[in-house]
Amino acid sequence: MAKEETKASVINALGAKAAYNLANVTKTKPQYGALTPKWLTKFLEFKGLETGIFRVNKVVEGETPLDVLCSQTKKSDIIPDGYVEYETEPREYRLNSISTIINVNTAIEDVYSAPYDQVQEQLGLAIESLRERQESQLINNDDYGLLKNIADSQRIQTRNGAPTPDDLDELITKVWKEPSFFLAHPRAIAAFERECTKRGVPPVVVNIAGGTFLTWRGIPIIPTDKLLVDGLKNPTSQSGKTNILLIRTGEAKRGVIGLFQAGLKNEHSRGLSVRFRGIDDKGVASYLLSLYCSAAILADDAIAVLEDVEVGEYYDYD
Repeated sequence: MAKEETKASVINALGAKAAYNLANVTKTKPQYGALTPKWLTKFLEFKGLETGIFRVNKVVEGETPLDVLCSQTKKSDIIPDGYVEYETEPREYRLNSISTIINVNTAIEDVYSAPYDQVQEQLGLAIESLRERQESQLINNDDYGLLKNIADSQRIQTRNGAPTPDDLDELITKVWKEPSFFLAHPRAIAAFERECTKRGVPPVVVNIAGGTFLTWRGIPIIPTDKLLVDGLKNPTSQSGKTNILLIRTGEAKRGVIGLFQAGLKNEHSRGLSVRFRGIDDKGVASYLLSLYCSAAILADDAIAVLEDVEVGEYYDYD
C-alpha cells in the first residue's frame, strides 16, 4: 500500500532543475552596500577652478567699522577718511587628487556585456567609490577638511552629552547669517530626535532635493556617515561620541564652498576625468579615474561645530 501511494505522489512532468536551464534570469546591476546618498556634495555649493589653486583674500577684521559721516546736522565738514586693510598673506587652497585604475578583460567585455555593459558597471562603481572618498575628505582631510579648519570661537560643547534643542540653538547663534544646513551622523540625528521626543517638540520633516529630512528652526539636518562616531562610520557600541556641524554655503554668502577643477580633459562629471590607458598584450583594458577636490571656508562664521555629542542616551517613555 505504501509503495502504491509513493508512485501516485510522483509528478510525471519536467522538473524545475532541468527547466531552469531554459529560463531567462532577471538580474540587477551590481549592488554595492557601502554607497550612500552623499548629501553633503549635493547641498554644498561648488566652484570650478582654472588652475587648481584658490586664494581666499580676506579683509583684516577690526573691532569697529570704517568711520563715516552720517548726520543731518553736520558736526564737522570733514569727511572721515581711511581704507580697508587686506591680509598680506591670504590662504591658498590647492586641489587634492583621488585616483584609481580599473582593469577590464576585453574578452569578458566582449562576451558578457548583455544585458549590462561590464565596462560601464565597473566604471560606475569605481566612480561612486571616489565620490564616497571625496565626501569623507571634505569633512576629515588633515589640510582642507571642514572639521580641522573651524575657528576656535566657533566650537561649542554639549551641555549634557546628548544633542539637545538648546545645543542646536547655540549652534545657530554661531552661524546666524543665513545658515544652510546641519550635518550629522545618522545616530546623532536619532539621538537628537530622542531628546526632542523627551521634551515634546518633535522636529518638522521636509522634502528637499529628492530626500526627506528633519529640520530644526527651519534648517534641514543632513545625514552623513563621514562624521564618524568614535572614529567609525558604523559603530557597533551602543554609546559613542561624534560632532554636529552647522554650515552656511555659497560664495556670495561668504560661506563654505567645495572646489573642483573645471574643464578637465576626458571630463566625466564635476571634477572627475576618466581616461582610457590602452590595452596590454594580455587583452586587458585599463582606465584611469582622477577626481580633484578641496573645500574652503570663506569666513569664520560660515561654520560651527557641536563637539562631544553622545549618541547612546535612551529613555523610557512610559
